[in-house]
Amino acid sequence: MDAPLTSDQLAALAALSTPTVCNAIETFNVRLRNEGYMDGSIINRTPQLAPMVGYAVTVRMRTDKPPVKGFTYSDRNDWWDAIVELPHPRIIVIQDMDRIQGAGSVAGEIHAAIFKALGCVGIVTNGAVRDLDELEAMEMHTYSGGIVPSHAYAHIIDIGVPVEVGNMMIENGDLLHGDRHGIVNIPSEITPDIHVMALKILARERTVTNLCASPEFSIEKLRRLVTQQYGDSLEGRN
Repeated sequence: MDAPLTSDQLAALAALSTPTVCNAIETFNVRLRNEGYMDGSIINRTPQLAPMVGYAVTVRMRTDKPPVKGFTYSDRNDWWDAIVELPHPRIIVIQDMDRIQGAGSVAGEIHAAIFKALGCVGIVTNGAVRDLDELEAMEMHTYSGGIVPSHAYAHIIDIGVPVEVGNMMIENGDLLHGDRHGIVNIPSEITPDIHVMALKILARERTVTNLCASPEFSIEKLRRLVTQQYGDSLEGRN
């Protein structure tokens, strides 16, 4: 992966909303506009928290089927080493590989406490989570496809491999940004330029919203301003 961002660069990204980050990414034309973000199947379970930014630690798990022998799978802790190999801050991204995801929770209070101790700020999964009160109290950003009370037969399959969550592919080490709207994957080749572009976009948007709130508003003034700022339409800039 590329050199990690500085603490100032990370803080600048965390000050932006995820929709603003998406708008900034679009201006660079490095991918299609309908790619690179998670769909609505992944819900933010801690929407009161500020936006999160971090590097993805990818994991694949199952929860549905019991082991051939006994009642539990052998615990693994080799993924702790994989977590700390990536730069701070980190986000655990877990793909539930069961045919029907969410039979059991892939993360709860204990795992979240371990993750936080290992420099993680978020948990993202297409599966289920539990212990929401505890996760909220420790300010662990949590995104999931579902919520269930039991971990069932949760166990790890792979660590550090590509995963798909919310119809978005994520590689180990990808830089993610998330808030109450969802999660976007920031392309590495434009990461250093996102903040400056986002500020330009916000300033341009502010001229439109200010006019709309002004007592001097008119359709003709709006038409002139939109043409000046966006060309002949606001399509795709809502």
